[in-house]
Amino acid sequence: MMRQAAIIGSVSLILGCSMEGSTPDTDLSKINLPPGFVISMYAENIENARSMSLSDSGVLFVGTRRKGTVYAIVDSDGDGTADRTYVIDSGLNMPNGVAFRDGDLFVAEVSRILRYDDIESRLSDPPEPVVVYDEFPSESQHGWKYIAFGPDGMLYVPVGAPCNICDRGLPYASIWRLNVDGSSAAVTAAVTSSVTAEVYAEGVRNSVGLAWHPESGDLWFTDNGRDLMGDDTPSDELNHAPRPGMHFGYPFFHAGLIEDPEFGAGHETSDFSLPAQRLGPHVASLGLEFYQGNQFPQEYRGQIFIAEHGSWNRSKKIGYRITVVRLDRNHKPLSYETFADGWLQNEDAWGRPVDLEHLPDGSLLVSDDTNNAIYRIRYTGR
Repeated sequence: MMRQAAIIGSVSLILGCSMEGSTPDTDLSKINLPPGFVISMYAENIENARSMSLSDSGVLFVGTRRKGTVYAIVDSDGDGTADRTYVIDSGLNMPNGVAFRDGDLFVAEVSRILRYDDIESRLSDPPEPVVVYDEFPSESQHGWKYIAFGPDGMLYVPVGAPCNICDRGLPYASIWRLNVDGSSAAVTAAVTSSVTAEVYAEGVRNSVGLAWHPESGDLWFTDNGRDLMGDDTPSDELNHAPRPGMHFGYPFFHAGLIEDPEFGAGHETSDFSLPAQRLGPHVASLGLEFYQGNQFPQEYRGQIFIAEHGSWNRSKKIGYRITVVRLDRNHKPLSYETFADGWLQNEDAWGRPVDLEHLPDGSLLVSDDTNNAIYRIRYTGR
């Protein structure tokens, strides 16, 4: 059945035609950016566009959560606007996460990881996927996954808590890593039957964004704080995990400071690793990217850009923006500030940023699962 879905999707090459769902709002004058930056539409009608991964040849792969579809987007003439969109597969179970490595596309469903071999040469005729791993939990709440390959060549996969607040133990509320070649780094014994998966970090409620520092190779990730403790409590987190075995507090403590009223008793803040940076409360911080291009001014190079999807349970909405966390020479956060906003207008959210990805020219792509679009932010200096 999955193979049939791939064939059906691949016979239709989408050339900017309207798809199911709302037509994207193309009035990008609503977006506020620092002087010298401009935003444009890179791809339209990419319904529920979420996580992104760029191949070596410049093919942009895009996962979705609600749509069940994985897309491949191509800018064939190199003009900074995509002109071809392919459906790689459809009918999948929340295929949010995508990662590209050595010619193959990896896709994360809720309970398993798929691999599409030699995908760049098969965009119009996608291969049947190979099941790489299928022992993750099947719960849908916080079950959608962000995936990325680390400097160690392993595939990192968060497994969210299947609730707002609960203590279910492993494999939940953690970040795992898989050696997709079949061997094990033996960090922590897996609770599943497979020896190819191991725990890297615990106490992580729901991370939908991972990135590694370009110099140190350390892992950084966002984490969404729990709900129903008030408008301003707790903050989302930006966490730094330079080594395996760290615990970031959930469900006992939130944002490093706030004891959970149900699960916190008997624990101390010193039991857990503190956030590197506390972000806004309920901003739904998702994708993050260390800027490594040469196009943006020097002050942005090596800094962390974060896509904030926006709050759903706050009396006054917050997020719906891209922020920057600036680091000092020792890679310690110095500040947390807004870089781009305007997707929220008078409490009405017409767009919600999800993920970030570099293009080779140094511009930055932003996916938006509400406006069904991918934007390109570049610096012109004018």
